[in-house]
Parts: sequence; C-alpha cells; structure tokens
Amino acid sequence: MAITYIKKADKTSATGEDNTREIVVDMLREIEEGGEAKALEYAKKLDGWDKGSPIMSREQIEAAKALVPQQLKDDIHFSYERVSRFATAQRDSMQEFETELSPGLFAGQKLIPMTTAGCYVPGGRYAHIASAIMSVATAKVAGVENVIACSVPHGEQGMHPAIVYAMDLAGADTILAMGGVQGIAAMAYGLFTNQPADILVGPGNKFVAEAKRLLFGRVGIDLFAGPTEIAIIADGNADPEIVACDLAGQAEHGPDSPAWLFTNSRELADAVIERMPHYIESLPQVQRDAAFAAWRDYGEIILCDTNEEIATISDQYAAEHLEVQADNLDWWLGRLKNYGSLFVGEEATVAFGDKCSGTNHILPTKGAGRYTGGLSASKFIKVVTYQRQSKEATRDVGATTARISRGEGMEGHARTGDIRLAKYYPDETFNLGSL
Repeated sequence: MAITYIKKADKTSATGEDNTREIVVDMLREIEEGGEAKALEYAKKLDGWDKGSPIMSREQIEAAKALVPQQLKDDIHFSYERVSRFATAQRDSMQEFETELSPGLFAGQKLIPMTTAGCYVPGGRYAHIASAIMSVATAKVAGVENVIACSVPHGEQGMHPAIVYAMDLAGADTILAMGGVQGIAAMAYGLFTNQPADILVGPGNKFVAEAKRLLFGRVGIDLFAGPTEIAIIADGNADPEIVACDLAGQAEHGPDSPAWLFTNSRELADAVIERMPHYIESLPQVQRDAAFAAWRDYGEIILCDTNEEIATISDQYAAEHLEVQADNLDWWLGRLKNYGSLFVGEEATVAFGDKCSGTNHILPTKGAGRYTGGLSASKFIKVVTYQRQSKEATRDVGATTARISRGEGMEGHARTGDIRLAKYYPDETFNLGSL
C-alpha cells in the first residue's frame, strides 16, 4: 500500500483522557454518596443553577416553548417527522418469532423495550436541538415507557427554549435542567425522579462521554463516544470548495474534532489545503477558534494510489461520519465496511443527517465503527429468548444435556436432566454419561 500523509495530525483521540477520567471518577463517587444535594451543588458551581429541583414543571415547559419562533418550531417538526419515520422503519425491521428446532422443542425471540431511558442533550457551546429529537423520539418509537431528558441550564435563564421544545415534542416524560456529569449521574442513579435509567444515550463533551463509559455495566449506554469526526473520500472530480466547506463545518464542533480527507488526487489535496483557512476564517469567532484548533491539531489528508487503498484506510479510521464525493458511488457503498453513518454523493452531507434528514446522528467515534453502529430503535429494545418443550422432546435434550454436563464436570447440571428423565420415563434406561 502506497499512502502519503499530506497533512498529519499532531494529536489523537486519546489525548488528555487520563485527567478527564480522574475528574469524572471523583464526581460520580461524590454524587452517588451525596445524592441530590451533591448533584445540585455541582449544578450551581458549574452551570449557575440555583432554583432547587431541576425537574421542569408543565408550566415552565410551556413558558419556554412560547419563546421559540414559529419558523424554528416548524423546522423542529420537520426533523422530528423524518427521524421518527426512520426509527419506526428500524423498529419494524425487527420481529419476534418462535421456531420448532426438533419435534416438541420450541425456541422463540421476544422484543422487550427498556423501561427507563436517560437522554442527554448537549447545550453548552451550542444548543443541540436535533440531539433531543434523535434520542428522545427514537426511544419513544422503540416503546420505552419512561424517557428522562436532561440538558445544561444557563444560570437563571435555564435550558435553551428550543431544546425544551424539541424534548417535549419528541415525548420526554421528564425534563431535567441539569447538564454535564451531574446530569448523567442524576439519570443513572434515579435522582429527583426515583427512576434509575436502564440505558443512557446521547452525545456530550469528554466529561459526559467518560461518565457514560464509567457507568456502563451498571446501566446500558448507546456507545462509547468521543469528539465528533468527519472523513471525506474524494477523487479528482470532487469539488474542492465543497470538500473544504464540509471539513470546516464539522471542525466547528470543538477544538478536538478530527477532520480527515482520503483521496487519490494530489491536485485535490492541495486545493483543499489551500481553501481550508478561508472557510475557517469566515466563521464567527467561537466557531472559528474551535475549527482552527481542530484542523491544526487533528486534521489529516492522506493520499492513496487506488480506490481500494482509500477504502482500506477509511475502514481503519472507521470515521463517525463518512462522506463519499467520488465516481462510482455504488462501488463505495458496497465496499466500505466501517463507519457510523455514510453520506453517498456530493448532494448528501453530514449536516443534513445531523439536523433533519432522518438517520440518527448519535454515532460511534474513536474507531468504534468497527464493531457497532449508531443509535437506533434497536438500542432501546432487549432481544430476549425463551424456550418450551414437550416431555417427548426431553428424551433427547435431557440425555444430551446430562452427557455434555458430565463431560464438563458439572454434575449439578447433569442431574437436572436425570431427574426429568427418571420422572417422565421411569421404565427406560438412558446413556447419561459418567462422573
């Protein structure tokens, strides 16, 4: 494989993880021990929240919704309808069944929604309105009985009104004005609601992501997530203006958001490098500062000889968002294996999926696309199994179980087969293995 780094990142997704982990470990321990009082203490210290219970009343929710302009309400509905329709199609693609494996032996699959989901919606640097739809609406479509949604309040102003509007539209049963690690801990431990979450979902900063990671096992999580990523596969026919704009557009997420370009065209690579400063400099200051640092420290351009080499590199990176702006789109769609969500052709871009086109934007990062996809209806549904069988089926199953169990040295297991065979067929002798 012949690849050349036209631009190589100085930092990796693991940069700064150790310090983050130490902070979050201490916070989770303190909140678990101190309960609601400690969570409120952190809310006051970090977010300026000093209004007592973070649970929003119906009156408070309606007051916040009244502040949202009608056009934005219409746009939120547009996104909600498409995300819900896609999640419904995902749910409907799953099915329960029962099959007869051998005469009298039946095994089945049931789909059982989780009882309580905790949905985190980022609201710090940016108000992630769409994240409320992606998490809450998908959970409700999946059949989750109780959805708790939380986001960071901004002092006395509380949560961003459009986030509240989206949460309520999507079906949140409880809305908590609490962000960060304390918000994650509140949902996991059942603070303020007495309903501990079965699963925690939603994007967030590195502290939120680490809190979810540390709580995994005690609760389920959607996936292990880090800073958002974009990779673009582009050939010599791609438009360098659009490629550069898309890279800069995602880099504004934060100073640690990787942006990668994989190409077989040196001309395109040079053109994109030339244009990146323009697209970054044209952003407002907060976004510009984030994008500048992200491109400087995490941006990469890799030049390959062939499409197959590009695909191999892309699968190694397993980017959260992967755009393909190249010829022969069907080949790329069939060949690529590792990514969170794929955007095929110049017409499809990450921002469309992030905001309103229908697919979910809560996606795997840091290489997790090698083994998992993003948030879907299936994440909220337990696929469980059951079996039932006739006494006649026990003849073969019971004897086989006894022999395998004794082969493993598990005599107690073997005897559960023995006792049934002795009860159902007292006049028969079976080969049950030996101690």
